[in-house]
Amino acid sequence: MSLGFDREWKLDELLDATSQEKIGPALRALLGGDFALTDEAGKPLWGEPSPEARREPLILELEAVGYLLSCTAPAAALTAARNLLLTLLRAQIRFKMASTLHLEAVAEDFESLKREHARLSESEARYKTLSAELESRVKKQVSQLEERQQMLYEAEKLASVGQLAAGMAHEINNPLGFVRSNLSTFEKYLGKFADLKAASGPAAESWQALDLDFILEDSIDLLHDSAKGMERIARIVADLKAFSNIDRAAEEYTDLNNCLHEAVHMLETQTPAGIGFHFDLLPLPSIVCLPGHINQLFFNILRNGVLAIKDAGRPGEVRIASEADDEGIHIRIHDNGIGMNKEQIEHAFEPFYTTRPVGAGVGLGLATARNVVQAHSGRISLDSQPDVGTTVTLFFPTPP
Repeated sequence: MSLGFDREWKLDELLDATSQEKIGPALRALLGGDFALTDEAGKPLWGEPSPEARREPLILELEAVGYLLSCTAPAAALTAARNLLLTLLRAQIRFKMASTLHLEAVAEDFESLKREHARLSESEARYKTLSAELESRVKKQVSQLEERQQMLYEAEKLASVGQLAAGMAHEINNPLGFVRSNLSTFEKYLGKFADLKAASGPAAESWQALDLDFILEDSIDLLHDSAKGMERIARIVADLKAFSNIDRAAEEYTDLNNCLHEAVHMLETQTPAGIGFHFDLLPLPSIVCLPGHINQLFFNILRNGVLAIKDAGRPGEVRIASEADDEGIHIRIHDNGIGMNKEQIEHAFEPFYTTRPVGAGVGLGLATARNVVQAHSGRISLDSQPDVGTTVTLFFPTPP
């Protein structure tokens, strides 16, 4: 039989110091002044009992376990307080009895678990050697996989740089073309000035005949155009450096909104007509990251969105949204392109898996993106519907 039954409970067992601290203020408020609480022998548990105080016995199982005393409380209030306290004490007794039963059941279960543990220990001993061998093999395999993953990461990085270089070469050649043309024309104009110097007759007549007023005015315009072209070249090179982070190879505090803009700038040169970008960016806290890796992450996802719209054969838009909360930074990149079915979504993050024709993609874009996100302790998820579009959701934690 449980030791919690058929025993007499003492008041100080039912009301320990913590319980007294909880109910003491409530009883004082109920009784409208000071009160005292003693055990059956008159030993004070709360307050200082006065000989003149009115007292109410706390009777449990036909025996008084203590007394509630007050000099100032009305008799009715003191009786009500006693009844309330008795209700609490009876509930405490029930709780302690249930706890004792629970402890006995736990003890029995513990003995059963000890026997089971002994049996499992014997089994564990048989498998320790095998486990050690398997662990060694797994470590070796993991090491090889990490080396191959790093090689794939670098390959994808080089592939992205190659695509960027092709786009940049085209963009740089355009302004260089009209700069060369303008300078060539300007050279011919200067030749006319040489003709003027060698020409006979009044200078004014020669000036008018050669239309040098127009030449001078047009020369200034050509020089301005040339300057603008060179500025454009400088801006393109600056964007390329910012995207690849040539000057920033280490971790640093970065605003991810800036990384999104830089990735879009790089991609716009390769984006067909009819495909646009829409930003809905809220202010974000800066986080410590590798900007070059983050730029590549965004570039891969945005490029997938552009290609999905292109494959759909209709005009479309890549929508980019960002926001921050107490947990971290949330970024959503949505395209209304061709979308993916359930099977494609399940394999989307696997290395070398691609939905594009042979030779059109290596299938490392999302695999690389996931590696970059996980390296920054973040999360990435994918939601897509065929002929509707795809949404990639990214999360980056911020320091507490």
